[in-house]
Amino acid sequence: MKIEQFTAKQAPAPDELASLAAIAPDLVLAFGSVSRMAEPGLLETLRAAFPAAVLAGCSTAGEIGDLGVTDEMLGLTAVRFDQPGVNLATTELTSMADSFDAGVRLAQELQVEGLHNVLVFGLGVDINGSALIAGMASRLPAGVAIAGGLAGDGGAFTRTLTLSSRAISDRQLVAVGLHAPRTRVTHGSFHGWQPFGPARRVTRAQGNVLFELDGAPALDLYRKYLGEYAEGLPGTGLLFPFEMMGPDRQGQGLIRTILGVDREAGSLILAGDIFSDGYLKLMQASTDTLIDGAQSAAEQARAGVEATGDSLALLVSCVGRKLVMGARVDEEVEAVAAVFGRAVRLAGFYSNGEISPLFASTECRLHNQTMTITLLREAD
Repeated sequence: MKIEQFTAKQAPAPDELASLAAIAPDLVLAFGSVSRMAEPGLLETLRAAFPAAVLAGCSTAGEIGDLGVTDEMLGLTAVRFDQPGVNLATTELTSMADSFDAGVRLAQELQVEGLHNVLVFGLGVDINGSALIAGMASRLPAGVAIAGGLAGDGGAFTRTLTLSSRAISDRQLVAVGLHAPRTRVTHGSFHGWQPFGPARRVTRAQGNVLFELDGAPALDLYRKYLGEYAEGLPGTGLLFPFEMMGPDRQGQGLIRTILGVDREAGSLILAGDIFSDGYLKLMQASTDTLIDGAQSAAEQARAGVEATGDSLALLVSCVGRKLVMGARVDEEVEAVAAVFGRAVRLAGFYSNGEISPLFASTECRLHNQTMTITLLREAD
């Protein structure tokens, strides 16, 4: 495996991509702000520079690379596999209600002998991430792991973009299938948030829309807790996500964050499905606990792996973590880099939702407020 990176403040000129093109990549990952991804001619430039590569990526709330965290930039990571085995699937998302069926369509297009892992980059607004994953899992072969994330837009929650070899669009979902036998993939995920306050019973919910908690309008109750932060919804909701709990009030290791609010209905639109018979509890975090969580995610992905220079760590971290950490946000990426060492290259983005298997499992879930890591390498 060979890896080259490029980061710029604007769409690159063809000659700026020469070092990436020189390795004849099979896969090029592109992560950048909405303004960078929307620059005219970007896709045409990438297609011309990498005619044989699968192109995939999305807009961000911050880009992650070997040099740390950037904002309002475009980051490209070119990967050449010693044993190629990459295929692309895309589909249009017609509405949030189409999320499950869109996942089915992606999975059907990905079908190829030997498929063992999928990277997916979804839109970050007007989507049910849990339903998307469920749709994909319903058609993928048993044991195929799904990882990736939902696009960001700097915490605005208004318009996100995805990129593929076929289009840059605010309605496109993108998936990359990995099917080469020598490609090895491991995962890690951890959050670092702490619950506070009482557990509130979900008394009315549909999919990823929360209408009532303890019989009261969810938005009203949430605004009461937020106080002065309430005027900044949905963005300020990133600072106070929900811990999902089962009917027995036991935590499930999953967090849900807010993607939107419906003031007329008094509801909260979350990034993924909610347990309709469960409980929710508010959460908060400090910079130090989030950095510790990122380190734990890296240790999970690294466990039992002899990582070499032929390795790429794809980091997808939530925009809510970035808001809490502020100027110290680079420290969570530095904590990951310290676990892997200099031999492992880093790429990724801050997202509106993270997609990763549960630890030591191929069962995939939508995560929020979590650092998720996908480590790719090739066996000898």
